[in-house]
Amino acid sequence: MSDAAQPTAAEVRAAAEAVKTALDRHLAAVERRSGEDDPAVYDAFNQLAAAAEAYDELLYDRYDEVTPFEIPGADDTLPPYTGPEEPSALSVLIRRDYAVAEPQRLMAHARRIEAADEESTDMDASGTVHGALSLLFGEFEPDEIASRHKEFGLEEGDSTLWVTAADEAADPGEWLEAPFEQVDPQSVVCRFDVSAVFDDEFDDDLDDDDEEEDGDADADGDAAELDEDLAAELDEDGVEDDGSEGDGPGDTAVPAGLEADR
Repeated sequence: MSDAAQPTAAEVRAAAEAVKTALDRHLAAVERRSGEDDPAVYDAFNQLAAAAEAYDELLYDRYDEVTPFEIPGADDTLPPYTGPEEPSALSVLIRRDYAVAEPQRLMAHARRIEAADEESTDMDASGTVHGALSLLFGEFEPDEIASRHKEFGLEEGDSTLWVTAADEAADPGEWLEAPFEQVDPQSVVCRFDVSAVFDDEFDDDLDDDDEEEDGDADADGDAAELDEDLAAELDEDGVEDDGSEGDGPGDTAVPAGLEADR
């Protein structure tokens, strides 16, 4: 890049001030958040990400330096939005991954559902993991399962939410045969991702040995308590006591919608 094309020192300074302002706005939005999916927080996050990216580019162009932080995002994976400026319809596409961490707990809940369904003709579905999953997702809404996944013996994996815009809503039954097949990336208004890989990037920077040792001790203690709780909740056949609800709702963070693609 030629000297004439380089940004001025004043432009770099203005970009740095914009980052500071965006940081304050983001913190204020987080402090006032109304729930896990507060759009104000996502908007403030996106503004902060844009300001930080602009500053990083100007800093490099002017001084050949980079910032020590990186905000993970999905913006680079999506083409520019070319959908309607004033959409009258939208579609929300969600994917959530889970691992079956405790099959015994999962099937115990499935047996409860099975026993309570007087009209059920298949009383053996809860005897297999795939049958128990069918009962669980047939009984509870996906958002409830997301908030209570530990209680059902599941462990969260990656998740993503895409919001796409359209000029008009699809006709009933139009896309049911292939619901995720014809998504136009250029119609995606916004996207929010949640992944442990984002946490790992920050965890790699932690080098305080004392904190790590304390964290390991706490984790061991929590694991021991979980084993004791599970043993108390399950009878000899693996069925939970009626008065127990496992880890219970509210112990799980996120969603989002997910966390925004941060």
